[in-house]
Amino acid sequence: MVSDLRARPDVAAAYGGVLLIWSTTPLGIKWSTELGFVQGLAIRMLIATVLLVLIQLAMRRRLPLDRGAVLTYLAGSLGIFWAMLSVYWAAQHLPSGLMAVVFGMAPMFTALMSALLLGERGDLLRKVAGGAIGIAGLALIFSDSLAVPPGARLAILAVLLAAVLYGLGAVLMKRIASEVDHVSMTTGSMLVCAPLFIITWWWLDLSLPVAPPLRAVAAVLYLSVAGSVVGFMLYFYLLKHVRASSAALITLVTPVAALLLGAWLNDETLPLNVWWGVVVILAGLALFNAPMRALASVQGAVAADPARHQHDQ
Repeated sequence: MVSDLRARPDVAAAYGGVLLIWSTTPLGIKWSTELGFVQGLAIRMLIATVLLVLIQLAMRRRLPLDRGAVLTYLAGSLGIFWAMLSVYWAAQHLPSGLMAVVFGMAPMFTALMSALLLGERGDLLRKVAGGAIGIAGLALIFSDSLAVPPGARLAILAVLLAAVLYGLGAVLMKRIASEVDHVSMTTGSMLVCAPLFIITWWWLDLSLPVAPPLRAVAAVLYLSVAGSVVGFMLYFYLLKHVRASSAALITLVTPVAALLLGAWLNDETLPLNVWWGVVVILAGLALFNAPMRALASVQGAVAADPARHQHDQ
């Protein structure tokens, strides 16, 4: 895969960009909650919605509003509104690195729901084994009541709920099978969620700190532009040029990077049993994503269709 990325600097740049954005997003969420968890989330998503609408207009692309498209937007809102609301609430109580590791289990839930709702049972035994190892890692994290206080336990459950909702939204969007392009899909989903964010902000608390911390403001702006717009575009550009199994490797790397960034930039420390739980979860993710198989699939795709890759250059 390394040689493939060297041959395609645009794909390599997209891969590196997604890795960077997804690795820094948990820490950005943590810092943005210094404005208040719902305030930071609502401002981020409203800015992102405006940017996406402007992009849609600049591309002169009409937003589809047929039944299939609307159902797709509603399904997508599960992974934006409800999942992000859970993650932002949890960020008040969890280190950003641990949050990234727990949310990294989202592909496991997605695969399980794909098997149940879409009949996609390929490599199901390996994925179930990886999921079981991941759950064992969570059990290890919960094993010490002193290391994980009640508030943190609820926060971990909230992140797990977010991962389930994220996966359910993705599976429902695939089941609807609308022909909506990815830009319109995201814009439409964000437009569904924007009123919900405003209502939630108004209902819980419209106030903002008198002197908001600079890093919190910077984090909201970064997440609005990079996390919600640029990262999305880079990821779907990447999916056009590598297989989904190869792109899934990102979910294996980013939790580790997020842990290191949290320790370096936010002085986050984890108790020993939590570290062991993190190691077990990452082992489950490694088995679930089957890195070597994913790399082989990408190399095989390039070898089988070199003309397309040369044309893309």
